[in-house]
Amino acid sequence: MKRQIKLYTAVAGFTAMGLLGSCGKDFLDLKPYVSVPTDEAFKSVSDVENAMTGVYASLTETDFYGRSIPVIGDLMGDNTTVSVKNSGRYIPQFKYSVTVTDATNSVNWLDAYKTILRANNVIDGVDKKFANDDLGKQYKAEALTVRALVYFNLVRTFGKPYTDAPASDGVPIVLHYDRDAKPARNKVQEVYQQIVKDLDAAYPLFTQEGSPVTRMSKYASRALAAKVALYMGDYAKALTYSEDVISNSGVVLLKKDRVASYWAEASPSATTPETLFEVGADAVNNNGNDELGNMYNQLGYGDLLCTTPLYDLYSTTDVRKALIIDGKRGGQRALIVNKYQHISEDYDNKKVLRMSEMVLIAAEAANRTGDDTKAQGYLNTLMAERDPNQKYTSTGTQLLDDIITERRKELAFEGDRFHDLNRLKRNLVNGGGTAVNYGDYRRVSPIPQTERDANPNMTQNDGYTK
Repeated sequence: MKRQIKLYTAVAGFTAMGLLGSCGKDFLDLKPYVSVPTDEAFKSVSDVENAMTGVYASLTETDFYGRSIPVIGDLMGDNTTVSVKNSGRYIPQFKYSVTVTDATNSVNWLDAYKTILRANNVIDGVDKKFANDDLGKQYKAEALTVRALVYFNLVRTFGKPYTDAPASDGVPIVLHYDRDAKPARNKVQEVYQQIVKDLDAAYPLFTQEGSPVTRMSKYASRALAAKVALYMGDYAKALTYSEDVISNSGVVLLKKDRVASYWAEASPSATTPETLFEVGADAVNNNGNDELGNMYNQLGYGDLLCTTPLYDLYSTTDVRKALIIDGKRGGQRALIVNKYQHISEDYDNKKVLRMSEMVLIAAEAANRTGDDTKAQGYLNTLMAERDPNQKYTSTGTQLLDDIITERRKELAFEGDRFHDLNRLKRNLVNGGGTAVNYGDYRRVSPIPQTERDANPNMTQNDGYTK
């Protein structure tokens, strides 16, 4: 039923009313937090907490962080390919034939603005009643960080890179409930400015330490800020923020003898290192057959396989190579991704921010700000825990290429590769052998036609027709 909903940013205040009217009991759990004014809905801080739980629940949707975001980020890059034997999922993304009516694309937009609406209501609710309450501050900080994360994914998906065209059209910024709004698209730079504003506001508001990794924390927020700065080309800030996380978060880089067990765990344990934020799934709250693991696991759909060029980057002494099984599918050789091993009961959480990425951001940012010694230090710190036989001594542009290669290898199958190729303005050849050079209009997703039908102020991206 959820996939039949028409949700528009014309909504971003109207969202909830449209959802409740279109889907009946599927969204009864949203009441009262999006069906009545926040000053009536939030009578206690526990009401804000319940609403914040709804924000996190939005992230878990199949066509959002529950599956599509991590899938598409690698499939539209060069890390994964679709097996000849497949279930038919994500074929338009694989073939670069996404249209304005593509269901996956449309529901991604829908889920994003649903999450933004929920986060907006938490932020406004705290501001009205609980601005001086420590728990209220915590929930506002979490909501601001989630909102920043969602806008970051939206602008990476539906807008051109900040590093190329900051004055081009991005996505609408909607910060408060307004059921009659029909917002135009803000510029890419304006969206990034709002993301930075949200993260800057969130950082000092966190009042709780040691939050579970399925909730935003102070250093998860700072890690996201480091990543956003990297995507903006603000390398000095990316270095400062990533080093803050490395030095002060208490989260440690995953050791080489823990790599296999880290990915074998469905959910974080008390001894889980590395993770700063991940989207949860467990035996009770999950997407069933539509969970991410089923796209890779051969006991599920098993459609998605590692590409040979990526696999060949791992040396025989690289512990990450064991996360890819050189096996068979349909009687033919298949490079099977083994990062997601749980397709029943306690499903895999989806990693969003990890310490290894902070080390890689620090390395890239140091290189780009002229400190190759520091860049080598960070990169080789990672290599000591991934491939001890590999130690980098390169400098300049070659060192940058080495860092990007290690970023590809470390974050493979987690959803960033395509966006990295875009921010770097690099050409790509996908897993099916299709060359999609930078500048091709298909490197930016179309605005869903349902959105444009509902909102006359919404323009379309170049190259797409109705």
